[in-house]
Amino acid sequence: MRESFDDVAGKSPHDPEEAVRRTTRAPRRRRFYAHAGVAEAPDGFAITLDDKPVRTPSGRPLVAPNREIADGIVAEWDAQQETIDPLTMPLTRFANSVTDAVVDRVEAVTDDVAKYFGSDLLFYRAGHPEALVAREAAHWDPIVFWAADALGAHFILAEGIVHVRQPDSAIAAARAALPTDPWSIAALHVVTTLSGSALLALALMRGVIDQDQAWAAAHVDEDWNVEQWGRDEEVAARRAARLVDFRAAATILKSTA
Repeated sequence: MRESFDDVAGKSPHDPEEAVRRTTRAPRRRRFYAHAGVAEAPDGFAITLDDKPVRTPSGRPLVAPNREIADGIVAEWDAQQETIDPLTMPLTRFANSVTDAVVDRVEAVTDDVAKYFGSDLLFYRAGHPEALVAREAAHWDPIVFWAADALGAHFILAEGIVHVRQPDSAIAAARAALPTDPWSIAALHVVTTLSGSALLALALMRGVIDQDQAWAAAHVDEDWNVEQWGRDEEVAARRAARLVDFRAAATILKSTA
């Protein structure tokens, strides 16, 4: 079972583009099981294939923290056809990553997320044209104001890309709002790295915005450029791959909130 799982599931959703490259290079395995299922375990809900426990690449049991996530993982395995496509299994890849790479290093993952509070996407604004300035403000200002009002995190906005040092008090206040359980912080990490904004990730976790609003806010500048210069198919394909992992992480955040 472990060899089969190693071959078909990507180890980390934190770099979806690399996951795409890795899994598309490897030949797909044929489906080797009849059905997927869930079994109650002491620390959650274990995923099974033909009633045998699934293990991660490091050999740990694959256990989801709640039934909703477990059912989502099972649905991915059940949806596979003659061959197994890991790109259609973002929750499975996410669970793999949490179990093997996050459970034992929550503080390190938290530190990585917190770094974004020093140079968050939402802090650096265009100076022109006016329509882009207005669009950034419409998507980003409500999140920045929410962080100040709800978290006590008062950040400084800047025009252009020259780095502006953020107040230590603002960074500390935002960091204090980060979750401490491995599944939530891992999901927050994914949303942060895919969006370029830890503030967007926090707002999504708190229900201030939904996942569609967060995704749109993360791509204000990119969408503006598409409108001005047209669509690049290669860029669009990479974005679509990232969106798969983004939606999986958003699902985890909603389920564990």
